[in-house]
This record gives sequence, C-alpha cells and structure tokens, in this order.
Amino acid sequence: MRFHKYHALGNDYIVLNPADFPLWKVPSLEQIRVVCHRNFGVGSDGILWGPLPTTKADFGLRIFNPDGSEAEKSGNGLRIFSRFLWDQGLVKNPRFTVETPGGVVESEIKENGRLITVAMGSVSFDSAKIPVAGAPREVLNEKLTVQDRTFTFCAATIGNPHCVIPLPEISPELARQYGPDIETHPNFPRKTNVQFLKVRDRANIQIEIWERGAGYTLASGSSSSASAAVAHKLGLVDRSVTVHMPGGQIGIEIGAGFTITMTGTVNKVAEGVMHPELFAVTV
Repeated sequence: MRFHKYHALGNDYIVLNPADFPLWKVPSLEQIRVVCHRNFGVGSDGILWGPLPTTKADFGLRIFNPDGSEAEKSGNGLRIFSRFLWDQGLVKNPRFTVETPGGVVESEIKENGRLITVAMGSVSFDSAKIPVAGAPREVLNEKLTVQDRTFTFCAATIGNPHCVIPLPEISPELARQYGPDIETHPNFPRKTNVQFLKVRDRANIQIEIWERGAGYTLASGSSSSASAAVAHKLGLVDRSVTVHMPGGQIGIEIGAGFTITMTGTVNKVAEGVMHPELFAVTV
C-alpha cells in the first residue's frame, strides 16, 4: 500500500495510485480519515486518488478531504497530482489535462516539477452554480451574520464553492473562529470554502483560509483563484495578482471571462508503504 506525500505551500496531500490498491474500488470514509489523521495515520490535508480512466482528459482524479467528504476541485491538489505524474514518468509532455468532478484543467510542468501552472477554468459568481440559497443572482457584497458579527461577502465557484470576505485586517484567529460556522451556514447548500481577504495593493492580496472538510489551511490554489477573481470583480486589483498566504505565494492571471491561470510551487515530502495495522484504528 504505497503512498506518495507532497506539499504545495504547506498544504499537504497524499497521492494514492489505484493501481497500487487492487482491492480498493475507492477509499472508504474510514480509510480516508485514518490515512489523513495527524496522529494515527500518515497525516495530510487530503487524499488524491488517481490516475483514473477518463474520456474527457489525459488523466482522471478524485480528491478526498480529511473528514471523508469529496472535493470537486483543488488547485494545490492539482499541482501536486501533476508533479506526481511527472515524477512517476506517467507523462512525457510537460502539458497535459486532468479531469476532476469540478471540471477539466490543463497543467504545465516547469522547473522539472518544482513549479507548475494550471489553467483552472472560469470563475462564476452565479448563485445557482456556486450554489448559494435564494433567488438567481450574482452574489456580491451581501450580508452574512455568524456568532456576534455581520460580514459583507461575495461568493464564487471555480468548480467548488467559495465565500470571500474582504476586510481591512485579517488573521488566522479570525479564520479559525468564524470559518466553521460560515462553512456550514444554511446559505451554502453544499457547504463552502471560506477566505478572509485583505487587499494590499493593485497587484497583491492576502488571504486566510478555512477549507471545507479540512479546516484551517496554510494555502489553497482554488481559494487563491476565487479570492483574486472577487477582488478583480470588485475593481480592487488588476489582472495579475500575487496571493499571499501563511504557506507562501501563488501567482494568478485573470483572463477574459474570469478565466484563471495559477502558478505555484510543489515539494516532494516522502514516499513509503502503509502498514495494514494502520487500518485497525478507527478515528
């Protein structure tokens, strides 16, 4: 039961190749939880299950959160999966496509896998696509009350849902306090990723992230994409944006129709074999 662990700006994933797990059609909820557990398992922010067969792209991928839920898309996960494919010699051409439940993206390997660019697709602010409860609309500058505070938020999707909250000052404590309640707020029928956004200038933003199904996160590619798109939609930044996160920086280019190109680093952490005793534990 071989695993491969990488991180993208401190956001770490374990890649499990289905070919190494002939008895698993897909990891079970219990298997996902124990593998991702920081004490009882290998420890990660999620599992990348692939490559999978697909007719829509060169490779298929499924993404599982530590709580066992499935993510439609992950920018950091896609960069890590792309690096894995390159490291394993499963791709020879530095450009290739990957299908996730959130859509097909194109990856480009640079610097022998240390730097990877992903064409993430287009951001939409459409409430029906995100989804956000209520009448059909673009979800911009709406009010949301959680605990003792009312926030002004925008919502977006790039294949997965995001709630972006612009503020003059942000902190990890803010994300940890309010993120869980916003993630599960009734406004978001499929829950949501949460970003607290500070605009530094026309070319730089800073975000703190509460990730759906994973919790407080040091970095996120889809969160960077959604936050940059929201800031541009509000007229606060230009089309080239550097997103600053606790784990590092991601470069975002915003094209026509809010198409997003994301560029960031990937680092290999470890590879090894999980012992069967790992799965004797229930978490």
